[in-house]
Amino acid sequence: MLFPFYISKKYILSKKDSRFINFISSIAIIGIALGCAALIIALSILGGFERTIISKIVGFDSHIQIISSQSVLPDYHLNIRKIEYALDANLDELNPYASKLAIIGKKRIKEGITLKGIIFSKPNTFLKKDIVEGKFDLLSDSSIIIGKKLANKLSAKIGDRLTLFALKNDKIPSADNLPNIKLYYITGIYESGMAEYDDLTAYCNLHSAQELFNLGDFITGYDIKLKNISNIDSTAALLAGVLEPPHYVRTIYQSHRNIFTWIELQKKPIPIVLGLIIIVAVFNIISTLLMMVMEKTNAIGILKSLGANKRKIVSIFLIHGVFISFAGVLVGNLLAFILTYLQLKFSIISLPSSVYFMSTVPIYLSLFNFLIVSGITFILGIVASVIPSIIASKIQPINALRFN
Repeated sequence: MLFPFYISKKYILSKKDSRFINFISSIAIIGIALGCAALIIALSILGGFERTIISKIVGFDSHIQIISSQSVLPDYHLNIRKIEYALDANLDELNPYASKLAIIGKKRIKEGITLKGIIFSKPNTFLKKDIVEGKFDLLSDSSIIIGKKLANKLSAKIGDRLTLFALKNDKIPSADNLPNIKLYYITGIYESGMAEYDDLTAYCNLHSAQELFNLGDFITGYDIKLKNISNIDSTAALLAGVLEPPHYVRTIYQSHRNIFTWIELQKKPIPIVLGLIIIVAVFNIISTLLMMVMEKTNAIGILKSLGANKRKIVSIFLIHGVFISFAGVLVGNLLAFILTYLQLKFSIISLPSSVYFMSTVPIYLSLFNFLIVSGITFILGIVASVIPSIIASKIQPINALRFN
């Protein structure tokens, strides 16, 4: 065993002569471990939030939406062929729809909603997979599918009758312009986990919506799902060139800009948090090694008088700093993994789904998060160990022996 390793091992494992230093070293290790674990957990939660929200939005909503810059879109049968030709193999789903605001009611309870008429024969996988009660059935013009939250507000269940009121000609109701009224029966209840949809959007047959809103054979938009969204911006630009006004093309990132901006905003404080935690770890290591230098001043003098050079003295204290850094990082990683795994497995911490788009705190276990936090903390821990080590190496033997 090399001389610096042997001496450092004696200092670390000694219980008789270095109880105070071992106690301070333990505090430093705990401090590094807690800081390391806290940052890994924070990154795992942030990654979980980002992936869950994006997955829910991208999975439920359309990737590209084509709407009208006026009120309706004509000739949708012809434009469907144009869109299919332009997107070719990248097209996954194409669903024309008719959507407007309406009032839905059951007995004395009334709620404002967006009623969206879709073609029942189209895939609509985004809606099918979220049906929690009843079934995906809009074959009849009187069938309607509503969100779980809206169903709870209306105290409605499968088979219940609902009344919908819509403006005629988009004008305020009057004695000469009565609203359109239509009866629907609930065939399905969906739950996406996003209040924006579950509380505000109901689905019916396209023909039924066109009839309720007096649209004739017109529609108000297209929902498009792509097989690959990596080039979604260029695809949107292509469609904008193919379709003439009043068609207006927007991507999911434009429709939900506030959510994606919020996700990006959450990432910005990470370097600051990482820096603060690392600074705490660095000061822990420096203070521990400086105390060790003060306690071992006499021993340093003896080692130097016996022929130990500056390099060996530096190595002794550097090894001690490496041990503290490694132990802190290892314990921090274990702690972070255990806590994140427990949350991932048992969903210990819950959230209000109406606010956060999910019912539990999401976790994304990424090896990269563990490696980047551990690597930076460990490297800076070693760098921090250099300062006390150099101070120890400059102690003169004659002064050290007089220290006590």
